[in-house]
Amino acid sequence: MRQKSLFRVAVAAVVLSGVCFLLGCSGNREKARLAFGIDTLPMYCAHEHWGSISSIGGGYLPFYDGFYSDVYAGAEPDTSVSIWDLVADPYAGGLFYGDGFDMNALAVSHGFSSFNQWWMEKPAEALKGFQQGVAPMLLNGTLLTSLKGIEDLYDVRLTDFDVNEWREADSSVCQKYGNLFEWYPEAMRKAHFSELIRPVQPEFYLLSQSSETKKKEEVFTQTILRIDPFLDFWSIENARRDSLSKAAGVDPIDADSWRRFIRFYVDLAERNHTTGIKSLQAYRRDLDFKVRDDGEVKFRGSLDPQQVTAFQDWVVNEFCRLANEKGWVHQIHIGTNNLPLSNPIPLSALGDRYPNMKIVMLHGWPYLNEVAFLAKNKPNFYIDICWLPVLSPAFLDEALDTYLNYVPYDKIMLSNDATTIEMAVGSSMYIRKLLAEKLMYQKENTGLADDLFRKAAYDMLYGNALRLYGTKK
Repeated sequence: MRQKSLFRVAVAAVVLSGVCFLLGCSGNREKARLAFGIDTLPMYCAHEHWGSISSIGGGYLPFYDGFYSDVYAGAEPDTSVSIWDLVADPYAGGLFYGDGFDMNALAVSHGFSSFNQWWMEKPAEALKGFQQGVAPMLLNGTLLTSLKGIEDLYDVRLTDFDVNEWREADSSVCQKYGNLFEWYPEAMRKAHFSELIRPVQPEFYLLSQSSETKKKEEVFTQTILRIDPFLDFWSIENARRDSLSKAAGVDPIDADSWRRFIRFYVDLAERNHTTGIKSLQAYRRDLDFKVRDDGEVKFRGSLDPQQVTAFQDWVVNEFCRLANEKGWVHQIHIGTNNLPLSNPIPLSALGDRYPNMKIVMLHGWPYLNEVAFLAKNKPNFYIDICWLPVLSPAFLDEALDTYLNYVPYDKIMLSNDATTIEMAVGSSMYIRKLLAEKLMYQKENTGLADDLFRKAAYDMLYGNALRLYGTKK
């Protein structure tokens, strides 16, 4: 009985938090909405992974186990998309794993082969099982952003866990994803999303699900080239390197051939309207990319850890040299993993070395102070808080408090970093809500004119990214 009472209290708290969120418990949000127009300002989605769900396929690469939509231009679902593809997305999968919750194992324990079968045959029972399993995680940003985004886009109520509402949402999701590249622009208009940039693998510029779907996606999507795959191409046997080498007509075995190899893919990306590169080395090493002479680098073979680091340093610097030459953006993952090696302070030297390359520090938590220091003191360093609302709205709250009175607002961008457009919409709702509250607080404490705060909101949501990345339109 005590467990049931605690569960009811937890659910009531979630519902209450949802009501407070939608109504705006603080009067500051309503004041700011009227004064600054934050709810309807355009938002530039500069770092998104829409389509990164299991039901979207498009092909098979034996040497790549990531998301198909990062590899195949115009990737569409190859099976029906359900609400569970969106709610139990890859980010949620990591959350569930950390809490020991396995949806399929739960279904098996009730006599079904999978959670999807359980949902199809006994939806009320399956939803109740899911609700009980995720109750300890319902305040997490990953679930909240997906639930809120689905509610907003499909006009349903999910946080009450009413099976009829969930079945209605499931039907609507299936219908909308049946014509994906019409659904994205429709949802973007509703959410006031202006532009879309997705980081893609180098194969994205060579492969597509079809020429038709590729053209549809290109209408509203820009890209950033992921450079991380290139940092693994030192081994003697590497099928992915060999495939990309064949396409480039260059076998990278020494400094000269590696420069031509990298140049080929940078130029290819540029021809496909790319305006930057992205690296997420913060997942696995430090961010101190030292300058390496050609002679001290071994480009292929059985490398020891020090030789691998030297090789990676060389490759990163070569990409940065070209990004600097073109005045490109370099999005760099900061924090959230591999602590403390993902601290951004070592990037200071990289930024000094390539002053025309614009370094956009993604995420940042828990290194908010370090990120703020670099953005304030380095002219080519910028901040994008993307993913913070998904990790935890409290992280976003902390970041805005850290940045607003220290970093010039023309250095701050507010993207989402979501696996689905629904998650991005939920993330944007938190961003707009918290930004409104923070700016109204600043107005009340500084007495500055409304025009300044309107401009600040516009630039952080849209204008700053527009200046860095340009527009597809």
